[in-house]
Order: sequence, then C-alpha cells, then structure tokens
Amino acid sequence: MPTTPPTSAPPAGAPAAPPPKPTWDPRQPVVRPFPWLRPTIRIRLTLLYGGMFLMAGVLLLTIIYLLAANALSTGSQPLIKLVEGSKVAVTGGTCPDLNTPGLTADQANSILSSCMAHQRSAALEGLWRRSLFALLGLAVIAFAFGYAMAGRVLSPLGKITRTARRVAGTDLSRRIELGGPDDELKELSDTFDEMLDRLERAFTAQQRFVANASHELRTPLAINRTLLEVTLSDPGASPELQQLGKTLLATNERSEQLVEGLLLLARSENEIVDRKPVDLAEVASQAVDQARGEAQERGVELRGTRQPAVVQGNGVLLERIALNLVQNAVRYNVPDGWVEVTTQTLPGQALLVVENTGPVVPAYEVDNLFEPFRRLRTERTGSDKGVGLGLSIVRSVARAHGGRISAEPREGGGLVMRVVFPL
Repeated sequence: MPTTPPTSAPPAGAPAAPPPKPTWDPRQPVVRPFPWLRPTIRIRLTLLYGGMFLMAGVLLLTIIYLLAANALSTGSQPLIKLVEGSKVAVTGGTCPDLNTPGLTADQANSILSSCMAHQRSAALEGLWRRSLFALLGLAVIAFAFGYAMAGRVLSPLGKITRTARRVAGTDLSRRIELGGPDDELKELSDTFDEMLDRLERAFTAQQRFVANASHELRTPLAINRTLLEVTLSDPGASPELQQLGKTLLATNERSEQLVEGLLLLARSENEIVDRKPVDLAEVASQAVDQARGEAQERGVELRGTRQPAVVQGNGVLLERIALNLVQNAVRYNVPDGWVEVTTQTLPGQALLVVENTGPVVPAYEVDNLFEPFRRLRTERTGSDKGVGLGLSIVRSVARAHGGRISAEPREGGGLVMRVVFPL
C-alpha cells in the first residue's frame, strides 16, 4: 500500500532516489542446500592440519622404507658358501628346494641366494603394507584431532558471529566480552565491543532526541488546536477567519500526526521485552473495524478470513501494524476496489497478509516505501493521506517483535503486504 499513487516523473534538479535496499534480514541465518559442503575456515584448517600430517607421514614412511631396503640389501650378503661335499641340514620350510637330492654346490648356492632375495622382498613388502595401514589410521586420528583443535581455536570467532547477529537484530546491548589470552582474537573482540558502545550511545541519543522533541512539541500543538477550535466556535467570526482557521486546524492536525508517528517510531526501534500472548486475528479484526467507515466513504470493500494466530508481543504495537496496513490499503486504492486482510499460522511462524487493489507500483520502488517520508512521487508534503511514516512504523514494530515484512506488487495494481512473526 504505497503512501501516494505514482504520478509524473521527478522534476529536473530533484535528488535521485537511492537504490533499493536489500530485504535480507540479518537475524535470519542463511540457509544453504548442502551445509556440510560449505568451505568453512574450520574445514579448511582441518584439511590443512590433516594434509600436512599426511604428507609428513608419507615422506617419513618413504625414508624408512628406503633405509630398511638399504639395510636389508647390505646385511643380506651370504656369509657362507657351500663347497662340494658339504653337508647342510635345512630347517624350516622357507627354502624347500635345498632338500632336493643330488644338488651341486653351485646349484645350492644359487638356490640359497634366491631364497634370501625372496625373504628380503617379502620383509620389505610386509613393512610397506603395515606402515600404510598405520599411516591411514593415524591420518584419521590426525584429521579428527585437527577438526577438534580448529573448533577450539575458532570458538571465539563463533561467539563474535553470534553476537554480531544479535546486534544486527537491533539488540545493541549485547557484548562479546571475550576472555582468554591477550591475542589477536581478543583484540578483535575488544575493538568490536568498543564499536558497539559507540553505536549504542549514538542510537540511544537519537531515539532520546526524537522522543523528547515529540513530547515537547505536543504541548504547543495542543494549545494551537484549542485556540483554533475556540476561534472557529465563535459565531461572530468572519468567513475569511473561519476559512483561515479551518486551514490552520488541518495543518495543526497533520503536525500532530507527524509528532505521534515520530514518537511511535522512536519507541518501536527497541526490542520488545515485556511480551504477552496476542492473537493476530483479533488485532486485525479491530483494525478492519476502525477503518470500515473510511472504506465505506471511499467505496472500498473490506474482506478476508482471519484464522487464530497467537504470537508473543505488545498488543498495542501489533494493532498499530494492522491498522497502518489497512488504512494505507484503503486510502491508496481505486474506486470499487477491495482490501483483503487474512491471518494464518504456518509451521513455526504466524502470518498477517494485507492485499489490495490500487495503482500500479513499480517493483524497484517497493523497498523505498518503507523509508520515512518516502513516497512514489517527489512531494513530501501536501498529501491528505498521511505523513509518510506508516510503513516505516510497521517495519520497525515488526523488527522489534523479531518478525519481518515484505511487499510484492500485484498484477493490475496494488500490493501484497506480508508480515511474518516467529511463534
């Protein structure tokens, strides 16, 4: 529901609208189709540790094999040599050919050399095979140990990431407060905490200023309204004075709406602490009832099915979300149009949807509608349909409740507003 229907192109010299902001919610973790294939630092460090151990093991195994082969080759030279007429008793079954009757001395020496070469080769092969099995077992242990050690080393980074995610969800009171040795990670953590301190002070000062300014402006605006109403109630006032008073009263009313909107926007920037069960169907029905009179005046039909959807939050602020969306949908509509308000419960979340007919909204302008005082046309004042804070308040209240809002243009005109709250 845009705050003003699109009209002509911006005049020359007007500041260009900023590019649409991303709709990614930093509080929601990014979901990947195959999380185990994600090349995290822990996985890379594990592969590095295990790969280095494996390479060192292969190199050590090769050196041991070469040294053993050299030792067996040097130490396996025959120390004896059979001569004719020698009698040798063969024990064991490692060289059965020596038991062949009628062997000459040269034949026996040749068979003895072959048997010794075979025994040396079998010993080296057994050494190589057993060393490979031992290397594989140690490699598995090394990868597991590397994975555990990488997790322990990177655990401070995980804490920093979790804190940053909570801070991105508007909770600036979080701090890392990392303990342990005074190393690079602790220095990073302390720097991050100092940055959060400055950000919290800046945001707190900004919200305090807006709230105090809004409170201070309420009194003179109320006095002005009272004086104008007294003047208009005077039967002796001239027509010119009556017309001027009505104009000033309308301007004063618009200023009061602006102040109330700024005050509510400053309040909704903080996360809701005191939460109670609130039925979205009930607050949506109340919003529809409040906007029904205006809808009938504009010829807009209010419809929709609202199923029970209980969330934890502030009932007044949640009702403000529904009322702002319904009012925008009614005000920025077409003759004989309609507004459909529905609520439902999905797995793990509650959904409030406000859909309406209306003027065509370009897709690239949708995100700009949530900025304060932003409209689809260049004028920032003079609209009788609001002060340009409605959708900004909706987004801030939704974020304060841990939810999010999205908008999609409808085919043929209008918007579909979806507000999602966690259960």
